[in-house]
Amino acid sequence: MDCGFTEHSHRHISIVSKRAGDILEQLGYPERTVELARIAGYLHDIGNAVNRVDHAHSGAILSFQILKEMGMPVEERTEIMMAIGNHDEDTGTAVSAISAALILADKSDVHRDRVINPNISTFDIHDRVNYAVTNAELKLDVENRKILLDLTIDNNICPVLDYFEIFMARTMMSKYAAKYLRIWFELKINDTKLL
Repeated sequence: MDCGFTEHSHRHISIVSKRAGDILEQLGYPERTVELARIAGYLHDIGNAVNRVDHAHSGAILSFQILKEMGMPVEERTEIMMAIGNHDEDTGTAVSAISAALILADKSDVHRDRVINPNISTFDIHDRVNYAVTNAELKLDVENRKILLDLTIDNNICPVLDYFEIFMARTMMSKYAAKYLRIWFELKINDTKLL
């Protein structure tokens, strides 16, 4: 699905689905909660089929109906709906363990593979920042209750400051999502700890 600045198709949703489930699994959440986080991750950007603007809310409604038709119990589809409806940094916040894991997983997927514009000369800031990220790892340290987003940014493509210009709200959202899970969010860029 091509819906804006970056790729939101199978690659992105697969990464987000896996990361969201892995976070809760490693933190010791029940197997079914882990599975619901994976489902939320897989469906979280479905609202882009309606419009990029307010896609979290339209996606929550769409996913609720799809899961209802599939026979999922109302309590479970409500959990997924809440997570999807709260994953966008402009309107959402962590309201449950599933939503917190979804936020951390979604906001950590910054990478050059997400750039869909093939013409480097026409890159906007979102394209430049994503294209400059050559490595992005989300590492959970359960023992020390920390989660680290470790990025490598090619400064020849864009300065690190450009990352913060478009990702500051997402970084703060990740910090609060981690706090909801009672873990500490850390950000490292080019081997420098920034948060």
